[in-house]
Amino acid sequence: MDRDEIDEYVQRCQQLIESSPQMDEENTKVKLVQPFLELLGWNLYSTEVALEYTIPMASGSTHVDYALLVGESPVVFVEAKPVRSSLTDTEVQQLRSYMRQELDVDWGILTNGKSFEVLTKNHHQNGGEEVSVVQFDLDDLAENPEVLELLTKESIRSGKSDEIAEQVAETNRAIRYLQENEDSVTESISKAVENEVGELTIDVEEQSREFVQSLVSVLQEQRQFVGEPSQSDSPGTEQRENNNQSTTDSVEKELRREGYVIRFSDGKVIPDSGDQTHTQQKQNMGEAIDYLIEEYDLIDEIDIPHFPPHAQKNCSINTEPVHPNGEDMRIPYELSNGYHLHTSLNVRAKKSRIRDLADYVGLSVEFLGNW
Repeated sequence: MDRDEIDEYVQRCQQLIESSPQMDEENTKVKLVQPFLELLGWNLYSTEVALEYTIPMASGSTHVDYALLVGESPVVFVEAKPVRSSLTDTEVQQLRSYMRQELDVDWGILTNGKSFEVLTKNHHQNGGEEVSVVQFDLDDLAENPEVLELLTKESIRSGKSDEIAEQVAETNRAIRYLQENEDSVTESISKAVENEVGELTIDVEEQSREFVQSLVSVLQEQRQFVGEPSQSDSPGTEQRENNNQSTTDSVEKELRREGYVIRFSDGKVIPDSGDQTHTQQKQNMGEAIDYLIEEYDLIDEIDIPHFPPHAQKNCSINTEPVHPNGEDMRIPYELSNGYHLHTSLNVRAKKSRIRDLADYVGLSVEFLGNW
């Protein structure tokens, strides 16, 4: 898909939502949802898109906002809600019930124009039960537009969406298991290491926990880019790149390919160019905050303890490796000025904290590589 077209769509929707946060359902459909369907390749002015599609139910009939058709058969149901509302479990269940009435409808999209939840029928398990395969919002779409490959008309028609959905489902199961059983998996890894090599001078449990969290991050990244074609799918790509790209482009490619790379709007890159030895999120997050402290006097711009937006329990930075409620920070990072950074976070939260702190000193931030 065309990245510029996606960026333009995201920016336009964000501006509309900002100017009209109480937008009703009809305006949400026309201004946000219908352009989204067009972005996916569906022609609203043809018979492949049906508005207010009738669905037979046991007690009579109902309507779904949009049905996307291949030939004469609906294959995707789209249910729209107003921007001012949140997507609820009740609405997800409603969409599931709609999908259940049509054998050919394997896909469902629930959206309020700024948040999206995608459902699919899991034909490999649970007798074709409708399951949530991915959730994203406009900000996610701006960073990872590849998620749209799951929903394009071409992917739906060719069956590629089914392949992507199965990969995403397997990845989701692994992520969910690791997140729900982080303590037990960490303990198993620690014991396995100690059984093999004996006692070590480092905190094996801390390293094991960080490994589990990093594994979850890698799986989340794989899930986000699961539909992206590999180089082998495009013969001659590497040769053309070598012939046509400048040295700057090659460096950019390396930054995007390896490590957890953080780049601030002033040009600072962490880790430094050429040093790709720091592959852990915690290390690079800590170095990024150290940079903001040393070069931009971040500590003078914030209150200590510092809480990120909407947080009430866990702080970001404190003078000691504890939270204000007395609980210890799990996996703290000691900053160069003696302060302590809370790093026991998932990948999205780490990125959010870095953005939040960079904003205090007037910088924006970009995440490259394995983020």
